Amino acid sequence: MILDALIAIGLIASVLMQEGKTAGMGGLSGQNETAFSSSARGMDALMARFTVFFAVLFMIVTIVIAKITN
Repeated sequence: MILDALIAIGLIASVLMQEGKTAGMGGLSGQNETAFSSSARGMDALMARFTVFFAVLFMIVTIVIAKITN
C-alpha cells in the first residue's frame, strides 16, 4: 500500500507539472511565448508520458493489491 501511495503522489505531481492546453487570456491579446515554445512543448510531452506511465502503474498496482487482499 505504501508503493500505491508513492505512485499516486507521482501521478498527482506529473499532472500538476503540466501546462494547461488553453491559451487563456494571453491568447486573446496575442501574447505568446515564442522564445521558449519548442522547449516548453518538449517538456509538456515528457510530462504527458510520465502521467500515462504513473496512471498505468497505479492501475496495475491497485488491481494487484485488490486481488491479494481478497
